[in-house]
Amino acid sequence: MVPRSGSAGSDSVSGGSGEDGQLGIGTNEEKEWACVVEALEPYSVRSVVSGSRNSLAICDDGTMFTWGWNQRGTLGHQPETKTENIPSRVKALANVKITQAAIGGWHCLAVDDQGRAYAWGKRMPFHTLSDLLGLENVRLIAVGAFHNLALEEDGRLLAWGNNEYGQLGTGDTQPTSHPVPVQGLDDLTLVDIAAGGWHSTALTDKGEVYGWGRGEHGRLGLGDNDKSSKMVPQKVNLLAEEDIIQFGRGDHGRLGYGRKVTTGQPLELPIKIPPPEGSFNHTDEEEEGKWSAKSIACGGRHTLAIVEWKSDDI
Repeated sequence: MVPRSGSAGSDSVSGGSGEDGQLGIGTNEEKEWACVVEALEPYSVRSVVSGSRNSLAICDDGTMFTWGWNQRGTLGHQPETKTENIPSRVKALANVKITQAAIGGWHCLAVDDQGRAYAWGKRMPFHTLSDLLGLENVRLIAVGAFHNLALEEDGRLLAWGNNEYGQLGTGDTQPTSHPVPVQGLDDLTLVDIAAGGWHSTALTDKGEVYGWGRGEHGRLGLGDNDKSSKMVPQKVNLLAEEDIIQFGRGDHGRLGYGRKVTTGQPLELPIKIPPPEGSFNHTDEEEEGKWSAKSIACGGRHTLAIVEWKSDDI
């Protein structure tokens, strides 16, 4: 594994509910402010993912860590424990380089640098999806509560699992245990995909967003007058020519700014952690600067982020 250079000034932070250890800070306490995930400090973390009650991190060398809720083996650790509040390496993937991963309600998916996808959880051992489902050359995966998406290298988007609200995008609500094509996207070039608990989204190379599945509470972004579920992808016209921002529910401190309130207005998140070691100038005085977020992941009741120290001299 690749140790983090002290001068790199990069850290993984977490905040919100910690009842299942999903903050990775060694306790199950709730945190209203962002705090450092100290167990990951020695490593160069490239990406973080928040599940409903658990979390994972992927390092630059492809090593993967998981922590949080583990009752059905979601974390991929043996022996199985109910919860884990310190990140641990997924040893079954020690000989492959993981590039992307996602956590669902009871299971986890991961993709390596060869396009092979892996699945585990719900008391099932590790499997490759090529063995289980015939999936190969996978570029991206996404996991909802009980459904999955896989974007292949040829641009085809496949879905399988629970389909109660049409989240598979197949035009009906029939569940399937085998990957099937998502309808209505054949003429589009997809660059990213995401899955909520009961809905799915896709982003095109032209910056267009499509959503399908459960529409309750306006989660598909189709406007206040259309909160119905959609069985096939619908273009989210409200995002046309707009910058994308984040806002929402704030109980458990999940928004990370020290208050347990819900807001519909975007608020800047103060990152109140000390500067990294080595952030001193030639006069041995601490350099002025601030932490900036490189990436953010939002879970059921907690938030993870990778932050980087930015000196005012840069």
